[in-house]
Amino acid sequence: MQLANKMHRLGTETAFEVLQRAESLRSQGRDIINLGIGQPDFKSPPHVVEAAVQALRDGHHGYTPAPGIPALREAVAADILKYRGAQVDPGHVLIVPGGKVTMFFAILMFGEPGAEILYPNPGFPIYESVINFTGAQAVPIPLVEEFDFSFNAQSVLDLLTANTRLVILNSPANPTGGAVPKSEIDTLVKGLEQFPNAVVMSDEIYSRICYADEGHVSLLNYPEIRDRLILLDGWSKTYAMTGWRMGYSVWPDTLIEHATRLAINCHSCVNASAQYAAIAALEGPQDSVDNMVETFETRREIIVDGLNSIPRISCRNPRGAFYVFPNVTQLPGQARDIQNSWLEDLGVATVAGTSFGSYGEGYVRFSYAASTEEILEALERIGNSLA
Repeated sequence: MQLANKMHRLGTETAFEVLQRAESLRSQGRDIINLGIGQPDFKSPPHVVEAAVQALRDGHHGYTPAPGIPALREAVAADILKYRGAQVDPGHVLIVPGGKVTMFFAILMFGEPGAEILYPNPGFPIYESVINFTGAQAVPIPLVEEFDFSFNAQSVLDLLTANTRLVILNSPANPTGGAVPKSEIDTLVKGLEQFPNAVVMSDEIYSRICYADEGHVSLLNYPEIRDRLILLDGWSKTYAMTGWRMGYSVWPDTLIEHATRLAINCHSCVNASAQYAAIAALEGPQDSVDNMVETFETRREIIVDGLNSIPRISCRNPRGAFYVFPNVTQLPGQARDIQNSWLEDLGVATVAGTSFGSYGEGYVRFSYAASTEEILEALERIGNSLA
């Protein structure tokens, strides 16, 4: 058989490879602490689970409208107004099976040979993977430690050209936990006036897991770019619903029909009972979210202080999400070597920074979506190995 050449340009997500190796070692009797996988270690809220079960009992077993059931799209619009202070038309909301679908759709729409797409680096690896898949040129936006893994807006604007079709932003960010300050977003949006054909995809999947003093800054609050803004969000992180595969996106009027057609061609619609569970998550009590974020904030302090107490490792304080991205340039070997050594020799699973792009060399991602006891044990193992 002869595969299309583009299939050889499609990358992967190394975190799942690390997870597989960690599970393999665990099955051999090894004591493995997994700080590699990016999912909350909490259960989905009970009322959400019950809503899905009730939907099945009520006979919601069939297809739904491709963009999602109207009640859910309305609930998303209401949630956006509540937490972002922005009004969106429920008719511009598209319910999708997970956040990656929005990335895929947006990049497919604008990616082709000759086009340029800007993306964060280090960043979620699927951005670069799908850009390369389309044949477009992937132009990295370097996220550097000196800016707390944010960026200088002017440096991003300097990367824009007449060929720029799409700019991907992610704040708070995976893998660094960095969040872009409002002042930089203000400057970026103002500069985008000179590039009216550049569409923006704002990945705000960690919007509710934010520790910055000013809170989460949403691109939806900038009316001057609303006609070319794609918002990505979902339930996976906020409500500990990673396995439900529930995401949503908001599209401008000129793109929602194209996105809906892609949905029809790709997946028809999202699981019906999961959509009713998603309504319950948005409209029900939010104490589970608040408790989870409070727990993450406590763990953040523990892991940042712990890493900074280990010789030759330094760690910035993340402003969101549940990741830290410590600097390990003073240790022997490259990031991938350190990742493998810590897993094989110490039983601590992490992910090399280069799994998130070339600018991740010299860093390793830890997820603190694990118990305090596991975090402290992992820090002790690493610290003892470097003493």
